[in-house]
Amino acid sequence: MSGRAARRRALAGVTAAVAAVGLLAGCGSGDSKDSGGPTGTTTLTVFAAASLNHVFTDLGATFEKAHPGTKVAFSFAGSSDLAAQLNQGAPADVFASADQANMDKVVKTNRITAAPQTFATNTLTIVTPPGNPKHIAALADLAQPGLRLVVCAAQVPCGSATKKVTTSAHVAISPVSEESAVTDVLAKVTSGEADAGLVYVTDAAGAGGKVTTVAFPESAGAVNVYPIAPVADSKHADLAQQFDALITGPEGRAALAKAGFVTP
Repeated sequence: MSGRAARRRALAGVTAAVAAVGLLAGCGSGDSKDSGGPTGTTTLTVFAAASLNHVFTDLGATFEKAHPGTKVAFSFAGSSDLAAQLNQGAPADVFASADQANMDKVVKTNRITAAPQTFATNTLTIVTPPGNPKHIAALADLAQPGLRLVVCAAQVPCGSATKKVTTSAHVAISPVSEESAVTDVLAKVTSGEADAGLVYVTDAAGAGGKVTTVAFPESAGAVNVYPIAPVADSKHADLAQQFDALITGPEGRAALAKAGFVTP
């Protein structure tokens, strides 16, 4: 082989190698920090009680603006369902419960090892369709025969609060449905499927003119405490702690208070 031919062959080999490296680099450039997410995006997964839906969604947007490249993905449901999912190994970074009992369930399995922080409290109120067609004026009125009453199931924080206030007040209710989340109770009232429901004051406030609200003094006997904590095996521990700091800090407290929660 001539010297010129040998040089041409060597140059061709170098060109092929460079092309292969470029191809591999191109494949790598499409990878994201979290599989399934947009290119270069870190997804922070937050498990939060259903009653936090609106205010946490807004605060999530605030967090994303302050942390470019981060996407906050929420899973809103009844706190008992979320605690069960976490204890079964569901991946998450932050847990915000509507009561201490369900937070304690996750702490016991060591999926949460940091001390949970209380960031809000909430109480119950009665909601009816607009205009209050059944003329409900007090908690005792929920025991009237034929009333289509909807409440939360006992294992859900709003259901536990319902049982506590009705038992203490000696009001024997007969709900036609027990829901797994407070938002489901509200939905049945706003859709006309129920004559009345027991929900948090924050949910009633968020519904606006879709419901009529009837406050009752016995609600003070069941105040739900909301704790938040990062999940111990979070892949994004720093971001999880920063999200907690937003919720428990001045900006979070202001947003929660505006939504009707009582903050520390």
